[in-house]
Amino acid sequence: MSLISYSYMNIMKKFLSLLFFVLAFNLFAQNYKTHKVEKGETIESVAKQYLVTPFDIYALNPDIKGSLKPNTVLIIPNSKVKNEPQEEETSELIGYKSHKVKRKETLFSISKKYSVSIEDIKKANRFLYSENLKKGVKLRIPKYKTVIYKKSYNNTIKKYTVLPKEGKWRIAYKFGITVDELEDLNPNMKEVLQPGDELNVPNIADNEEKAIEESYNYYEVLPKEGFYRLKIKTGLTQEELEELNPELKETGLKAGMVLKLPEKLEVEGELGSVETTALHSKLSNFETKKIALMLPYRLNKVDVDSVAETKDMIKNSRLMSVVLDFHAGVLMALDSAKQLGISTDLKVLDTQYQISKTREILEDNDFSDYDAVIGPMKAQCFDRVASTLRRDGVPVIAALNKPNEVYSNVFQTIPQDKLLRKTMIDFIKADSLKRQVVVISDQANRSSAEMLKKEFPEAKLIFSRNNSKTKKDGYYIFPTDLENVFPTGKSIVFLETTSNPLASSVISMLNGLNNENEQIVLVTLDKNRAFEGKNIDNYHLSNLKFHYPSVNKNFEEQNNSSFVKGYKRTYGVSPSKYASRGFDLTLDILLRLATEKDLYEASTEDVETEYIENKFRYNKAMFGGYVNEAIYIVKYDDLRIVRAK
Repeated sequence: MSLISYSYMNIMKKFLSLLFFVLAFNLFAQNYKTHKVEKGETIESVAKQYLVTPFDIYALNPDIKGSLKPNTVLIIPNSKVKNEPQEEETSELIGYKSHKVKRKETLFSISKKYSVSIEDIKKANRFLYSENLKKGVKLRIPKYKTVIYKKSYNNTIKKYTVLPKEGKWRIAYKFGITVDELEDLNPNMKEVLQPGDELNVPNIADNEEKAIEESYNYYEVLPKEGFYRLKIKTGLTQEELEELNPELKETGLKAGMVLKLPEKLEVEGELGSVETTALHSKLSNFETKKIALMLPYRLNKVDVDSVAETKDMIKNSRLMSVVLDFHAGVLMALDSAKQLGISTDLKVLDTQYQISKTREILEDNDFSDYDAVIGPMKAQCFDRVASTLRRDGVPVIAALNKPNEVYSNVFQTIPQDKLLRKTMIDFIKADSLKRQVVVISDQANRSSAEMLKKEFPEAKLIFSRNNSKTKKDGYYIFPTDLENVFPTGKSIVFLETTSNPLASSVISMLNGLNNENEQIVLVTLDKNRAFEGKNIDNYHLSNLKFHYPSVNKNFEEQNNSSFVKGYKRTYGVSPSKYASRGFDLTLDILLRLATEKDLYEASTEDVETEYIENKFRYNKAMFGGYVNEAIYIVKYDDLRIVRAK
């Protein structure tokens, strides 16, 4: 090759390289831009600035870990969002009208009369922030007019109609946003979406929407949730998750991501055993905790002028007795927390056991900066509070009831019935001694009996007899039904019934058969009122070592605790289980809040706490809030109820 030819080839190579660089640069410039990080910026704030998601930035900047350092240069993709002007309504202040407060008027009633918010009235009358409303005071009531204008949003939205079988996780996945971002776009979105509902979603092109497959579920990754925790919760390995969600290989797990999962998952956050966590030794957040206590004190029914009548009402009203006992426990927990340096701003509110009063409380109060709300007791009232405060991420604690809906901000402190049953079954299975299993059941609990037969294939089933006349369940068995049933050695008898007569007769029969050679242990999956009352002999239950799963244990074994002593000293009686629960639950909330920035961060599944009668270990449900999964197995022993596990 000649020198000229060689030089020509060299020039051509340089020219082609330069041409390729220019083309690549132009292509890059068309689809990407760069951003130099400034002090205080986060991935989320940068993403909002450029109308992209944090996951888009992570995908192009895989080396980013932890907090951003100033002067770091990020590659930013062009936004898929169409930034088109949108119509928006706003209210414009045009003046004030005067209102003289009448007797029995409240801010709530005045706000309804003039169709303005309580906060707007307070802003126009600043003295209301520090003074109560009084009769005869003149108020300035703001007047507004509605103005419609077009506005360009940083994150432009469009309307989307919910399709059949679509939940909020699927829709968030479809549009590449988190569930929280979807909820922010739709403050009034229902927890359970219905086909035909209209939602605000990012205004991306149709071909940019992710495909939704009906044969899959969709799950939002929680803060601090890694592949190990997801393996426990879903049963899927990291490799299996990455195969379903290829973007994980580039971005890794990020809080808020929505993952595609198989439709049928056998594992639902089953917890293993952990040691009890001593929260008092981990306190770090000593800011004053704001707690609201919403209970049905029903003060509207109390005659303050009649002490005797009020005492009778408290004595005869089971609801009021429960509420006042629980309240007493709460106050003692606040005092115990104070001794540890934890201050509490407690707001007590009377729901009156009415949905209308609960609604009024929500409209008259701002709970957005509260650390937790305990209550209400009535299911409808609780659901209203939980759904309303979900927008602000305020934890709502179901202290004495199981809610109808476990929203994402709900803490259900009473474990699920199915978990109680499973814990009892696992306890029996863990008994290494060879034993005979017998299941005695009424007709209404036949499904439970058949389930036990599957768990213990060798078990013998005995069902209650039908009444010969009515052909309906007579709630009895014959003594002959138990003949030759119990071999020498230990036998476990499951008694599944809601009938007190059946329970009474069976317990009596079993006690007569129980001896040194044929040891009978009585258990049940559901310890209900059938096992209580004058027809049930506690001596027989002790003789049969009666076992059952329970939310709480008896405090007698810890009767030297400072709480029990202090309660007796203050109130002159031993604490009821409701007083103990009020103490345990409130102290647990305050201690958790003092160890992390919020209750969500402090309620991971590796934290289990135990107090006087109750223990708490929360598991975030796959599609919902937090459920306590800490359960006791208790038994009758020497006429006392003691902890078996």
